[in-house]
Amino acid sequence: MEQKPIGFKEQRVRKITHLYYSRQDVQKAIFEFSKNREICPRYFEGFGKRPDSFEYLGDVMAMVKKGSTSFHCSEELWKNPLEIVTGMTEEQANELRTGWDLLIDIDSKYIDYSKISAEVIMDFLKFHGIKNIGVKFSGSKGFHLIIPWKAFPKEVNEVKTSDMFPEWPRIITQYITEKTKKQLIEKISNLEKPNKYVKDFQAPKEVMPDIILVSPRHLFRMPYSLHEKTALASAVLEPSEVSNFQLIDADPMKVEVKDFMPDSEEGEASELLMQALDWHKENNLVEEEKKTFDYQPTKIDNLSEKNFPPCVKNILKGISDGKKRAVFVLINFFRSVGMDKEKLEKIIEEWNKKNPVPLKKGYILSQLSWAYKRKPIMPQNCKEFYQGFAVCTPDNFCKLIKNPVNYTIRKSRIEENKDNWAKGKKGRRFPRDDPLKRRASAHTPKNLNEGIKKIKKNENEEKDEL
Repeated sequence: MEQKPIGFKEQRVRKITHLYYSRQDVQKAIFEFSKNREICPRYFEGFGKRPDSFEYLGDVMAMVKKGSTSFHCSEELWKNPLEIVTGMTEEQANELRTGWDLLIDIDSKYIDYSKISAEVIMDFLKFHGIKNIGVKFSGSKGFHLIIPWKAFPKEVNEVKTSDMFPEWPRIITQYITEKTKKQLIEKISNLEKPNKYVKDFQAPKEVMPDIILVSPRHLFRMPYSLHEKTALASAVLEPSEVSNFQLIDADPMKVEVKDFMPDSEEGEASELLMQALDWHKENNLVEEEKKTFDYQPTKIDNLSEKNFPPCVKNILKGISDGKKRAVFVLINFFRSVGMDKEKLEKIIEEWNKKNPVPLKKGYILSQLSWAYKRKPIMPQNCKEFYQGFAVCTPDNFCKLIKNPVNYTIRKSRIEENKDNWAKGKKGRRFPRDDPLKRRASAHTPKNLNEGIKKIKKNENEEKDEL
């Protein structure tokens, strides 16, 4: 078998991998941060087996020698990461999980936007009483902010905080995004012009940094891990260093090792959590009302899988994580485009067989039963929700829509118009049931409305003469 040639990016990162990871301070930083976390090495393009963990400091270099180029770890903290089982129940995960850190992953088109976003968010967190925030460069064009488990209350209204992953971290992240949006737009708009970063600038909303939301067993790049695309280190910064950060500061051969985990005070994130939960409760009620009373399903004739959005196509291939969220998406997506119940149930049944660990049939039936007792609602809007379980792989058409249902409706209409145009090339530009439009197009193909008016005027004049 012919060996695939190594590309430039892979050559670049592999050239420094052994030399960089042989640094004792880098090994120690990675090993210490990995404690009680699930870790996963990456071998340039593909990830290693899961779950995994470091038992000894030397394990870091041992994986490098086997070809690992970077290391990723969980936000969740576990009693024993090696006891994690893919497809374990929520109760089993809660029993094994001891806590979680809040990791805010800021990803943007340009590093300058990420800097602004990181500073705005850090100011917002400080306003909520959080004095200690860990900051590191992502290795590409973003930053990671961390608030340790120690900072959160261990129980809220008799509910264990450790059991509320990923729901509560996701709510906090959504709350932060919504509350900082206005200030972020203003600051990005005020970037000095002309500026190479805003040369394609139309509206701040189009270039706002995405904050990637969490999902069960969500992994992120460990501090001081290399980045495969840039060959830069995921270097730790002081919060005050973000505004002046330059990519050269993450040079693996020059980077200075610091502790990513801040020395937080017990419960200093309590106010942030409570405010976020209150905001979510109020906001969720409004959204449910909108979905229930404002939305009307659309019947799509000749529904074709080629017109499904990428997220739905990815779900239908079968998934490991996020299956319960996927059921919600599939039911509401297919109901929203007018699919009948029998066909919908068959599609979900076939999809569940493709999952590495299928959902129990009783769970799916209960979800279908619950859904059909209520009016159809649209699935969640794009990006964050679907990023949460790694099915969001947008294509060029995705930037034109806000919801998977809109994607399919617009794609289907485009296909329908193409079919009509193709028929028109053969002499049938319009449907048979609209003779007025056919006559008008024959007389005035460049201005259909004027043609229709002209025909009606002539017909009225003929009636007057009679």
